[in-house]
Amino acid sequence: MNTTKLLRETASQTAGPYVHIGLAPNQAGFDIFEKNFGNVLVAPETKGERIRIEGIVYDGSGTPVRDVLIESWQANADGAYNHPADKQPGKSPDPSFRGWGRACSDFDTGVYTIETIKPGVVEGRKGRPMAPHIALWIVARGINLGLHTRLYFSDEAEANAKDPVLNLIEWEVRRKTLIAQRETRDGQVVYRFDIRLQGDGETVFFDI
Repeated sequence: MNTTKLLRETASQTAGPYVHIGLAPNQAGFDIFEKNFGNVLVAPETKGERIRIEGIVYDGSGTPVRDVLIESWQANADGAYNHPADKQPGKSPDPSFRGWGRACSDFDTGVYTIETIKPGVVEGRKGRPMAPHIALWIVARGINLGLHTRLYFSDEAEANAKDPVLNLIEWEVRRKTLIAQRETRDGQVVYRFDIRLQGDGETVFFDI
């Protein structure tokens, strides 16, 4: 007789509503950690062009998601990651730039912001250059698994056209959902990047 006991799959769960308390306590009004990872990635000595990324995450009905958390990971201005696994020849990390950040949307407006520098070109697989980009991970109530996407820059059209990841997206019109639009406000460079979880203009997400 087979007495093997079958275990049921663990029930899935979403990230909230307490995701901010655990990952971004300052946003929720708590002072828990000695060091908090925030949305400001730059220091006075950080090399590169200062930029501000801002946007709103919308759900399928077009309503802003006001409790979203976004983590970002990027190369520095020279295209090098602050990680020991980055072995790109001729490039070195910027000690004043960690390349990783965590941003939360405003509870009232739904707007998220990231203060960083514009990354450089990164060498991808088989030496193919990847256009300047920022990897984003999105989590909020109602999302069982965090969503992975990328942000590219509208003023890098030539590099974007050759990017191996963007070219994996068969429908060219959908590639536009990954392009942040550049503008200047009071002398500051701002890239607008809205994220749509479902519906018309849904952002491209990657299965990683």
